[in-house]
Amino acid sequence: MTKIREFPELLPGFRWQDIAVNGVRIRTATGGDGPPLLLLHGHPQMHLTWHRIAPALAKHFTVVATDLRGYGDSARPEGGPDHVNYSKRAMAADQVGVMKALGFGRFRVIGHDRGGRVAHRMALDAPQVVEKLVLIDIAPTATMYVRTDMEFARRYFWWFFLIQPYPLPEKLIGGDPDFFLENHIAGQIRIPGSVDPRVMAEYRRCYADPAMRHAACEDYRAAAGIDLLHDTADADRRIEAPLLALWGARGTVGALYDVVETWREKAKDVQGYAIDCGHSPQEEAPEELLRRLDSFL
Repeated sequence: MTKIREFPELLPGFRWQDIAVNGVRIRTATGGDGPPLLLLHGHPQMHLTWHRIAPALAKHFTVVATDLRGYGDSARPEGGPDHVNYSKRAMAADQVGVMKALGFGRFRVIGHDRGGRVAHRMALDAPQVVEKLVLIDIAPTATMYVRTDMEFARRYFWWFFLIQPYPLPEKLIGGDPDFFLENHIAGQIRIPGSVDPRVMAEYRRCYADPAMRHAACEDYRAAAGIDLLHDTADADRRIEAPLLALWGARGTVGALYDVVETWREKAKDVQGYAIDCGHSPQEEAPEELLRRLDSFL
């Protein structure tokens, strides 16, 4: 059995394990004590993206930070017909299963980027488990596709590149994965030096695996296909849990959308605020993010 990688210098007091659920293995870091709080990362990151805020949150919550299926050190299943295995429905079910395995039937959720889209689907598919919901730097997937214009396509080109049929994006990224990864992250960060070099090394390590790069493409392919079908079927439903939308004041989402209004179209109880940073406040502006989370959670 491969030894599980642990990062006590980045997440002091946390413990790591693999949890088998829905036929996949999900890498899970857990720390702290108190009400359960699930943290879901985005692309191209993994659970260490939370290292600047998770120890502080662990003073008040039992923090569970996972790698989404396909990402980090979690399992990387094949995409399946219509990329169904990377639908946000499947990815959300994983996370509900992880929390159930840890003994938590109801919990708070924070999702950034892709993790926010997983959390959105979770709040619709399993409303009984989501007590409060925080979505970081996203507008609803369907809204962003419907309102696509040249400016959005220019800024978020990977939404249209990664969904191209296999193996085009996989082969092109495979020519220099570090270059693609580092440029992708640098293009979204607005506060230089925000990404800890130790964390960036782990992002590189995971992204070096062709299976992870393929899984990321499958995630985006699902978002442009089966996820939209699920969203259409639920067009008249609203998120029941209180929702806090946060976004980077220097980023794309806040520049192109009225973020709070987009979520008021999808949820019953919404508040939202901009944070002075780019796409990743958990790495760029952790103190301000923690203040917003403290007042909401």
